[in-house]
Amino acid sequence: MIKERKGLFMDISFELYKVFYYVATTLSFSQASRQLYISQSAVSQSIKSLEQKLGHPLFLRNTKKVALTPEGEALLRHVEPAVNLLYEGENQLLNSPSVEAPLRIGASDTICRYFLVPYFQRFHREYPNIRIKVTNATSGDCVSLLQNNKVDFIVVNAPNTHLTSRETWYEIREFQDIFVAGKNYFALEGKKLSLSQLTEYPILMLEKSSTTSEFFHQLFVRHGLSLSPEAELSSNDLLLDLARIGLGITVVPDFVLAHQREDFYKLEVQETIPKRQLVLAHNSQLSSSPGAEKFLHYLFPEAGMPE
Repeated sequence: MIKERKGLFMDISFELYKVFYYVATTLSFSQASRQLYISQSAVSQSIKSLEQKLGHPLFLRNTKKVALTPEGEALLRHVEPAVNLLYEGENQLLNSPSVEAPLRIGASDTICRYFLVPYFQRFHREYPNIRIKVTNATSGDCVSLLQNNKVDFIVVNAPNTHLTSRETWYEIREFQDIFVAGKNYFALEGKKLSLSQLTEYPILMLEKSSTTSEFFHQLFVRHGLSLSPEAELSSNDLLLDLARIGLGITVVPDFVLAHQREDFYKLEVQETIPKRQLVLAHNSQLSSSPGAEKFLHYLFPEAGMPE
């Protein structure tokens, strides 16, 4: 029997075992050469080399037939399942749809729900074999995901103080923040209020760590005002739920309000509220996956990613 020797298999190539497998299963050097598309002399040389490396004869040869030695039979019991397993894996890959790297996106719950979902739906319909891996985080935390290579790109609000010179970003679209109240509350519909007058009502705002909260605190400060929200929450949907039942006035992006118009009325504000942007950011020093490149053509249909 073949004895185990340390380091023995390090210098034996798979090709030698492959040749052995074909000779052992056909018991014919000539038939093995035809199946392997190599010369019969190359088959003989490979078997001779394997026998020398293992230190045992593997075949009994005469002019009429080829037979396995006991050592050859022992080796075949190990080699055959290994070769079959390799061919099974090869066939599975060749006969199944191609598997591509997943599309990895970071975005807030609001941006996913009210902006990205239609793009996800179209992408999944056209590329069903590419998984979409979405990581929900605030626009600030999304930048950390990108910097740590946890996602291929992020879609976030801007201005965003978390973005640095390491990230390259492109504007997807502008949006307008809108103050709203529930239909049956506060009797302010049709009236134009100043920011100062707004502070007299309970204001519902996203949590302090959000880019939205940072943006509005700075806006109020520029007008000599202090913004003290009645509640600070992590979800625009929850803000709208509370505003819907009259617990306060809230502010949401226009693309969110487009799905909720029947339950709210828009508050007119005297001061100009600057528009913000939805931007796509990525690390230009890292190459994007093919799936990411395909998805970018949806956001920038004219020529893919802007230069």
